Amino acid sequence: MRIRAFEPGDRAELEALAAYAGRGAPTESLWGHALSEAAVYLTPYIDLDAGSVLVAEDGGALVGYLAGCLDGAAFPSEEQRMAEAIRAHRLVLKPGPAAFFARSLLDTAWAGVLRRPAAGTFDDPRWPSHLHINVAEPARGTGAAEGLMRTWQQRVAESGSPGCHLQTLVENTRAVRFFRRMGFAEHGPAPLVPGLRHDGRRLHQRTMVWQP
Repeated sequence: MRIRAFEPGDRAELEALAAYAGRGAPTESLWGHALSEAAVYLTPYIDLDAGSVLVAEDGGALVGYLAGCLDGAAFPSEEQRMAEAIRAHRLVLKPGPAAFFARSLLDTAWAGVLRRPAAGTFDDPRWPSHLHINVAEPARGTGAAEGLMRTWQQRVAESGSPGCHLQTLVENTRAVRFFRRMGFAEHGPAPLVPGLRHDGRRLHQRTMVWQP
Protein backbone atom coordinates (compact mmCIF):
# COMPACT_ATOMS: atom_id res chain seq x y z
CA MET A 1 0.00 0.00 0.00
CA ARG A 2 1.44 3.35 -1.06
CA ILE A 3 0.15 6.73 0.13
CA ARG A 4 1.15 9.60 -2.12
CA ALA A 5 0.12 13.01 -3.37
CA PHE A 6 -2.37 13.32 -6.20
CA GLU A 7 -0.87 13.70 -9.68
CA PRO A 8 -2.67 15.17 -12.71
CA GLY A 9 -2.61 11.81 -14.48
CA ASP A 10 -4.68 10.31 -11.63
CA ARG A 11 -7.74 12.39 -12.37
CA ALA A 12 -9.82 10.05 -14.51
CA GLU A 13 -9.12 7.02 -12.31
CA LEU A 14 -9.80 9.02 -9.16
CA GLU A 15 -13.14 10.33 -10.43
CA ALA A 16 -14.13 6.76 -11.36
CA LEU A 17 -13.11 5.57 -7.90
CA ALA A 18 -15.23 8.28 -6.25
CA ALA A 19 -18.31 6.93 -8.04
CA TYR A 20 -18.15 3.51 -6.38
CA ALA A 21 -15.83 3.65 -3.35
CA GLY A 22 -18.59 4.25 -0.81
CA ARG A 23 -20.92 1.47 -1.92
CA GLY A 24 -22.80 -0.18 0.92
CA ALA A 25 -22.12 2.55 3.48
CA PRO A 26 -24.72 5.08 4.72
CA THR A 27 -22.53 7.76 3.15
CA GLU A 28 -22.60 6.02 -0.25
CA SER A 29 -24.62 8.69 -2.05
CA LEU A 30 -26.25 12.01 -1.37
CA TRP A 31 -28.90 12.39 -4.08
CA GLY A 32 -27.97 9.53 -6.41
CA HIS A 33 -25.99 11.36 -9.09
CA ALA A 34 -22.31 10.49 -8.83
CA LEU A 35 -20.93 13.16 -11.17
CA SER A 36 -22.57 16.07 -9.35
CA GLU A 37 -21.70 14.64 -5.93
CA ALA A 38 -18.05 14.50 -7.01
CA ALA A 39 -18.45 18.17 -7.99
CA VAL A 40 -19.13 18.88 -4.31
CA TYR A 41 -16.75 16.53 -2.51
CA LEU A 42 -13.85 15.86 -4.88
CA THR A 43 -13.33 17.91 -8.04
CA PRO A 44 -13.20 21.35 -6.34
CA TYR A 45 -10.32 20.06 -4.22
CA ILE A 46 -8.47 18.84 -7.31
CA ASP A 47 -9.10 22.11 -9.14
CA LEU A 48 -8.41 24.54 -6.30
CA ASP A 49 -5.96 22.78 -3.98
CA ALA A 50 -4.62 19.61 -5.58
CA GLY A 51 -1.68 19.63 -3.16
CA SER A 52 -4.10 18.65 -0.40
CA VAL A 53 -5.44 15.59 -2.22
CA LEU A 54 -3.89 12.26 -1.24
CA VAL A 55 -4.36 8.86 -2.86
CA ALA A 56 -3.83 5.27 -1.70
CA GLU A 57 -2.36 3.04 -4.39
CA ASP A 58 -2.17 -0.74 -4.28
CA GLY A 59 -0.59 -2.73 -7.09
CA GLY A 60 -0.67 0.31 -9.35
CA ALA A 61 -4.40 0.93 -8.86
CA LEU A 62 -6.03 3.65 -6.80
CA VAL A 63 -8.07 2.19 -3.92
CA GLY A 64 -8.75 5.28 -1.80
CA TYR A 65 -8.34 9.00 -1.52
CA LEU A 66 -8.48 11.91 0.89
CA ALA A 67 -9.55 15.35 -0.29
CA GLY A 68 -8.48 17.94 2.26
CA CYS A 69 -8.47 21.66 2.85
CA LEU A 70 -6.13 23.34 5.31
CA ASP A 71 -8.18 26.53 5.66
CA GLY A 72 -11.91 26.35 5.00
CA ALA A 73 -12.18 30.15 5.05
CA ALA A 74 -10.22 30.26 1.80
CA PHE A 75 -12.33 27.57 0.09
CA PRO A 76 -15.89 27.66 -1.33
CA SER A 77 -18.37 26.53 1.31
CA GLU A 78 -20.27 23.26 1.00
CA GLU A 79 -23.45 25.23 0.34
CA GLN A 80 -21.75 27.11 -2.50
CA ARG A 81 -20.39 23.90 -4.00
CA MET A 82 -23.79 22.22 -3.76
CA ALA A 83 -25.57 25.18 -5.36
CA GLU A 84 -23.12 25.18 -8.25
CA ALA A 85 -23.46 21.40 -8.72
CA ILE A 86 -27.26 21.63 -8.70
CA ARG A 87 -27.19 24.41 -11.30
CA ALA A 88 -24.48 22.93 -13.53
CA HIS A 89 -26.03 19.46 -13.67
CA ARG A 90 -29.67 20.64 -13.72
CA LEU A 91 -30.46 18.30 -10.87
CA VAL A 92 -33.96 19.63 -10.25
CA LEU A 93 -34.89 18.15 -13.65
CA LYS A 94 -33.58 14.67 -12.84
CA PRO A 95 -36.01 12.27 -11.09
CA GLY A 96 -33.64 10.89 -8.46
CA PRO A 97 -32.17 14.17 -7.25
CA ALA A 98 -35.58 15.89 -7.51
CA ALA A 99 -37.02 13.28 -5.12
CA PHE A 100 -34.14 13.98 -2.74
CA PHE A 101 -34.86 17.71 -2.78
CA ALA A 102 -38.57 17.08 -2.12
CA ARG A 103 -37.72 14.89 0.87
CA SER A 104 -35.25 17.51 2.03
CA LEU A 105 -37.95 20.19 2.10
CA LEU A 106 -40.29 17.91 4.04
CA ASP A 107 -37.56 16.91 6.50
CA THR A 108 -36.57 20.53 7.09
CA ALA A 109 -40.20 21.45 7.76
CA TRP A 110 -40.58 18.45 10.08
CA ALA A 111 -37.44 19.45 12.01
CA GLY A 112 -38.75 23.00 12.28
CA VAL A 113 -42.08 21.86 13.71
CA LEU A 114 -40.23 19.78 16.32
CA ARG A 115 -37.77 22.64 16.90
CA ARG A 116 -34.82 20.42 16.09
CA PRO A 117 -31.72 21.52 14.17
CA ALA A 118 -30.94 20.36 10.65
CA ALA A 119 -27.47 19.49 9.37
CA GLY A 120 -25.24 22.25 8.07
CA THR A 121 -21.68 23.36 7.39
CA PHE A 122 -19.33 23.46 10.36
CA ASP A 123 -17.44 26.74 10.79
CA ASP A 124 -15.22 27.14 13.86
CA PRO A 125 -11.77 28.80 13.84
CA ARG A 126 -10.50 26.20 16.30
CA TRP A 127 -10.77 23.55 13.57
CA PRO A 128 -10.38 25.34 10.20
CA SER A 129 -9.02 22.37 8.27
CA HIS A 130 -11.33 19.64 6.99
CA LEU A 131 -11.28 16.44 4.97
CA HIS A 132 -13.32 13.91 3.01
CA ILE A 133 -12.02 10.34 2.83
CA ASN A 134 -13.20 7.41 0.72
CA VAL A 135 -11.76 3.89 0.44
CA ALA A 136 -13.08 1.11 -1.81
CA GLU A 137 -14.55 -1.85 0.05
CA PRO A 138 -11.83 -4.39 -0.91
CA ALA A 139 -9.17 -2.05 0.54
CA ARG A 140 -10.88 -1.48 3.88
CA GLY A 141 -8.85 -2.96 6.70
CA THR A 142 -5.64 -2.95 4.64
CA GLY A 143 -4.16 0.21 6.15
CA ALA A 144 -5.18 2.46 3.25
CA ALA A 145 -7.54 4.63 5.31
CA GLU A 146 -5.14 4.89 8.24
CA GLY A 147 -2.26 5.78 5.94
CA LEU A 148 -4.29 8.54 4.30
CA MET A 149 -5.38 9.92 7.67
CA ARG A 150 -1.94 9.84 9.27
CA THR A 151 -0.39 11.55 6.27
CA TRP A 152 -3.09 14.23 6.32
CA GLN A 153 -2.79 14.79 10.07
CA GLN A 154 0.95 15.29 9.67
CA ARG A 155 0.31 17.84 6.93
CA VAL A 156 -2.22 19.69 9.12
CA ALA A 157 0.26 19.81 12.00
CA GLU A 158 3.12 21.00 9.78
CA SER A 159 0.94 23.74 8.28
CA GLY A 160 0.35 25.31 11.69
CA SER A 161 -3.40 24.78 11.52
CA PRO A 162 -4.89 24.66 15.03
CA GLY A 163 -7.19 21.76 14.19
CA CYS A 164 -9.23 19.75 11.71
CA HIS A 165 -12.85 18.68 11.50
CA LEU A 166 -14.83 16.22 9.44
CA GLN A 167 -18.49 15.36 9.08
CA THR A 168 -19.86 11.85 8.80
CA LEU A 169 -23.09 10.14 9.84
CA VAL A 170 -24.09 8.83 13.26
CA GLU A 171 -25.39 5.72 11.51
CA ASN A 172 -22.03 5.07 9.84
CA THR A 173 -20.77 3.39 13.00
CA ARG A 174 -17.71 1.85 11.36
CA ALA A 175 -16.52 5.26 10.20
CA VAL A 176 -17.15 6.84 13.61
CA ARG A 177 -15.09 4.12 15.31
CA PHE A 178 -12.28 4.60 12.81
CA PHE A 179 -12.18 8.36 13.27
CA ARG A 180 -12.10 7.94 17.03
CA ARG A 181 -9.10 5.65 16.61
CA MET A 182 -7.45 8.40 14.56
CA GLY A 183 -7.85 10.79 17.50
CA PHE A 184 -11.04 12.58 16.45
CA ALA A 185 -13.80 13.24 18.98
CA GLU A 186 -17.51 13.91 18.57
CA HIS A 187 -18.46 17.57 18.77
CA GLY A 188 -21.85 19.19 19.09
CA PRO A 189 -25.32 17.79 18.39
CA ALA A 190 -26.27 15.17 15.78
CA PRO A 191 -28.88 16.92 13.61
CA LEU A 192 -31.02 15.36 10.91
CA VAL A 193 -29.61 15.42 7.38
CA PRO A 194 -32.63 16.56 5.33
CA GLY A 195 -33.51 14.31 2.42
CA LEU A 196 -30.91 11.63 3.08
CA ARG A 197 -32.00 8.01 3.54
CA HIS A 198 -30.30 4.64 4.00
CA ASP A 199 -32.36 1.47 4.03
CA GLY A 200 -35.40 3.74 4.35
CA ARG A 201 -34.17 5.42 7.53
CA ARG A 202 -33.44 9.07 8.20
CA LEU A 203 -29.80 9.86 8.89
CA HIS A 204 -28.03 12.24 11.25
CA GLN A 205 -24.87 14.29 10.91
CA ARG A 206 -21.91 13.66 13.17
CA THR A 207 -19.23 16.35 13.39
CA MET A 208 -15.85 15.22 14.74
CA VAL A 209 -12.78 17.31 15.57
CA TRP A 210 -9.05 16.81 16.09
CA GLN A 211 -6.18 19.00 17.18
CA PRO A 212 -2.48 18.33 16.56
